[in-house]
Formats: sequence, structure tokens, C-alpha cells
Amino acid sequence: MEAFSDMKTPAFVINPQLIDQNLSQLLANDRQQTEADKQMRACYNGQLLWVDKYGVDEKADTLLNWLHKVGEIGLTERSFGVSQIEKDLERMRTLAFDDANPINLVIARLDYQLTKACLRYCYGQRFGFVNPHRVFNHLDVEKQDSARKITQFRGLFDIAMDLPTSQFAVDVLRKVKNDSLTALLHEIQPTDANYLYLKQQLPKDTSLAHRRRIVANMERCRWRRHEPIATTGKRIIVNIPAFHLYAYNEDELLDMRVVCGARTTKTPQLTSKIEWMEVNPQWVIPMSIIKKEVSSRAGDSAYFARHRYDIVNKETQQVVNPANVSRQMLLSGNYRVAQKGGAGNSLGRIVFRFKNRYSVYLHDTSTPSAFQRDVRSLSHGCVRVSKPFELANFVLDNPDEWLLDRIRIGMGQQAQTDQGRQWLRAHPDKGDLKKLIGYVGVKPHVPLYIIYNTMWPDENGVWREWPDVYGYDDVIWKQMQPYMQ
Repeated sequence: MEAFSDMKTPAFVINPQLIDQNLSQLLANDRQQTEADKQMRACYNGQLLWVDKYGVDEKADTLLNWLHKVGEIGLTERSFGVSQIEKDLERMRTLAFDDANPINLVIARLDYQLTKACLRYCYGQRFGFVNPHRVFNHLDVEKQDSARKITQFRGLFDIAMDLPTSQFAVDVLRKVKNDSLTALLHEIQPTDANYLYLKQQLPKDTSLAHRRRIVANMERCRWRRHEPIATTGKRIIVNIPAFHLYAYNEDELLDMRVVCGARTTKTPQLTSKIEWMEVNPQWVIPMSIIKKEVSSRAGDSAYFARHRYDIVNKETQQVVNPANVSRQMLLSGNYRVAQKGGAGNSLGRIVFRFKNRYSVYLHDTSTPSAFQRDVRSLSHGCVRVSKPFELANFVLDNPDEWLLDRIRIGMGQQAQTDQGRQWLRAHPDKGDLKKLIGYVGVKPHVPLYIIYNTMWPDENGVWREWPDVYGYDDVIWKQMQPYMQ
């Protein structure tokens, strides 16, 4: 601090011990709980990063230039402490210290605020200002104990992400110290085309409600840096708020209406790959549905016969007479309840399987009238598709006509080949459908993205907006409030 060595009054006397004390006090008083704030308190060791014996160099101005543009991404300069930084920067450069703002406090406060603002900005732009794994997987209660203590939440988000670690904070502070800040600030910026489009829309809008929607969808784009949605090759996108499926393959597009989960049984956001299909699948009823809908009908043989439900002892694999099954037996987990495949099955005539932790899938339905509704949040979490045969044709790689005809026949449709018509004549009761078609592998596997975007291009590539059916925009907006204040 040789530049200030000629200053004699107490307000101008540099005292490293006082600077350290002021930094320690600033850290102790900071109660803000963003991930960046927590990591700063863990990693900032009091070593000055922005101030040296010559004063404050241009890297502080570099950071301020970026912070002055946070309004373009829907945030406020106030949440990054810009005003205080500018005041202290001016005091440092004009030597405008006084008893209320002595040099040791200003040096500590300026270095602290620049570090805090830098980490907040870098964390948010690189990883997202909201951690969706933490937020959405602790949103809906699935189980409570007898004292109503939450024992399990419903999983709603399973998209692979880069998540911030303490090492990232260490790396940021090292780059600040090594004058690599400019490169860092460029590296962390999202480059996704959807993000850039939404960013362009933000300054054009004056409606708070619409700005909130844009900001929420920009935030979703930040989460996609590790696992971006493919823009080439065969892929399927299900956008929950649009209740629509888009299947792309180079110049080919197949789109269709879908039914998604109700608000109490939401369809999760996930990324996977469709690996196989089943024609006339058996529906193994999840325990959650057994508890809510099936167990109360224990002993009612007519109910189980009407719905074509079998009760199977898991240990012996024997079908049990419903008349001999109690509610306690159904809830014990020792019995499987499954609906026979075929017409009237809740999964319809075909199901598309993909690995996921939520036991959801895409499938046909026995109640196609639901596709006529505008708001199609009706299922227990799976996605019902309105064009199941067309989707089967899409996911297969150059299927031969006999395979397609076997799928048609299995789904109860008219045969289109001579071989198919001959089979139907030989099997008028279609009694051998399981032998005709059942499991159908999908190779190569087809990428599947189940997303929740209230602003997204439709089947014509035109950006559209859809209602926030699960209220997720509001959840994101609330979580981003530390950056809006």
C-alpha cells in the first residue's frame, strides 16, 4: 500500500491487521444463503484479490461492466452490491476517506463486495441461479409418517447437470488473482440458441408477468449446459406445458398431442433414451395407485374381473383368487396387481419404455377422448400419446413392412400386407397375438427429453407460450428473488 504511505490522519493509515478484522467481521455478518454466498464464506481466506499496494486495477472495472448488464438477463444491480462497489471504488481512486469510511474499512469492504458479486454472477451464469434438483425434488410430498413428518418427496427432476462445487469457487478466486477474469466471464456465458433468443425478448417487454416467464425459461436454459437438447439426429421432445410431443429426424417431423400427469401426480422432467416397445403390455399397477384406488376393493371379485386385474403372489408367482385377498395383503407389498394386456388396458395397445427412476413411460391409451381437451394434465405421471403407431414407426430404424404389420395387428388395426391378411385369416380370434408380436427392440436407442418450458418453439418452429400448469415458473421466480432485490 505504498501509494497511500504519505497519509498521516487515522482515516488514511493502512493497517493490515484492521483490514483483516474488517474482513472477518464482514464474513461473520453475512447471512445470505445462495450457494455462491456459502462457498465464498468457505473459500475466501481474507487474502486481498482486487486491491494491492497500487490501489485497484482494471479488473474491478471489467466485472462492473458485466454487472451493469444484469438487467438484460432480468436481474438487478442492487443484488450484486453494485452501488456500494462503485462508491468504494471512487473513494479508493480519489483518496476520499474520512472517519465514517476509513481506508482499512473501505479496502476490506471493496475487496469483499467485489469477490461476493463475482462469485454470485459466475455461479449463476455458469450453473443457474436455482438448483432444480434441490428445489423440484423437495416440492411435492409423497409420504408422511404417523406424526405427519415428511419421509419422502416425489421425484420431479432428473436431468444431468454440472453442479457448483467448492473447487469452482477456488478456481474463480484464483483466476481473479491471476488476472484471468475477462476470459472467465466470457467462458461462463450461456451460448444456447434458445437462451439467446429469450434474452433478446426481455428488453422488449414491459409486463412483469411476461418478464417473469422469460426469466424462468432463460434459467431453464442454464441448466442444460451439461446435457443440451440435441438439434440433429433422431430425437423426441415432450413439452409438458404444451401437452405436445415433437419427434425430429433431419427434415422429418412427427408431432402429436399428449396427456401428462395431473398436478398431484406430475410428470417428471428427465432425459433418457427409448430402448424398447411392448405391444399389448400388461400393466403392473404402482403401489401408489393400489393404496389410493385398488386396496379399498379388496375381496370384490367382480371389481377385479371387470378391470381384468390379476393378483399375483410375488413369492410363488401364482394368481390368487381376489375373494381371498384382504386390504392388508394388497398393501403388504407381497402381491402384484396387474391388468391383462389387450383392448381396454390402461396402457392401451403399445408402450414405449426408457430407463428412468420414476417408472414412467410413453404409452397408448384406452380413453382417447382425453386428447380433445385443451388442458391435458390427467395421468398418474406417464405420458399418453395420441399417435402411438406413428410413433412406433418413427423410433424404429428402417422397419420392414411385416414388422409394421405385426404391430398394426397387435394394436387392433387393419393389416396392410398380404402376409398380415393371411395371418388374420388363419387366426380369426387373434388368439396368438403374444406369439405374433410382443417385445420390440429399438436400435439405435432414440434420445428422449421430457421438458417443462412455458416458452418453446411449436411444431412449425414458431415460439409460443403455454400456461404454467404446474406453477413451476412461480417456483423459479421465488427462488431467484435474492437476485431480484
